[in-house]
Amino acid sequence: MNEFIAWMVGLIGLVVPGFGVSEVPHYNGYVEADYLYAASSTGGQIASIAVTEGQTIKAGDLLFTLADSQQRALVDAADARVTAAEANLENLATGGREDELAVVRATLSKAEADVSLARESAARSGKLFAEGLVPQARLDQDRANLASAEAMVRQLSAQLKVTELPARDAQQWQAEANLAAAKADAEKARADLADRRVLAPAGGKVERLFFDAGEMAAAGTPVLSLLPEGALKVKFYLPQTARQDFRMGDPVTISCDGCPPGIGGTLSYMASEPQFTPPVIYSRDERQRLSFLAEATLDAAVMLQPGQPVTLTRPQ
Repeated sequence: MNEFIAWMVGLIGLVVPGFGVSEVPHYNGYVEADYLYAASSTGGQIASIAVTEGQTIKAGDLLFTLADSQQRALVDAADARVTAAEANLENLATGGREDELAVVRATLSKAEADVSLARESAARSGKLFAEGLVPQARLDQDRANLASAEAMVRQLSAQLKVTELPARDAQQWQAEANLAAAKADAEKARADLADRRVLAPAGGKVERLFFDAGEMAAAGTPVLSLLPEGALKVKFYLPQTARQDFRMGDPVTISCDGCPPGIGGTLSYMASEPQFTPPVIYSRDERQRLSFLAEATLDAAVMLQPGQPVTLTRPQ
């Protein structure tokens, strides 16, 4: 009996094409793109836009610039503070300058000569006083002058030693900290200046310009959008009856109106929750209405456009 039924089905299939042949399941979807949006981390006036819509660019290409006169001035000021801090640290580390040391040494030499002269005057006055030729006041004055000259020599000798010494550790530490802070400010100023030039994060096609040169763009506001290479994917919906037949990484075949045959893809995402849920319990009839979002990446670069409707099937 079963053989007769199979024979009848085969006979009818010869007369009626397609009878007895199961239709290949297909799933409708559309092409979507993961755009990159180029924006500056700081706001300001757009000085120039270096690309046009539809232009193909490489990663690192200049996209647009913001006005940077203020940032350049801050860099110059920061560099000047670094130079001043370096000079101050060098001065503290090496002691007094040679000119300062020369002045102190010359003053000390004069003071030593004054001591010799004062010593001779005091000795002469002592002899004359013993002979009764000069009063006591003259002797006292010459001795006071000698004591003053000797004190000046001691003071200048100590000053020369201090001038020759480098600064104390605490002063040098403070100078080193000031230099480090000045260098950090200079690095930040240069980073802020670099942020006024926005480069392409990836290669691809410039999809859309949202601003023109001369307009103001706030920080984080996209100035243009990029369609990177390999950023196209296909979104489609699987009925709950077919979802268990698919696994991540499964190959799929994509077709569309006017597209070349044999476009391949790979299943890259399947939602764990349904996209459409009826407001009733999951009865046998109602759960037929459930579908799950899935995504597939394209195996190769093809001329598909975002928003283009497509049909997916499993390779036979």
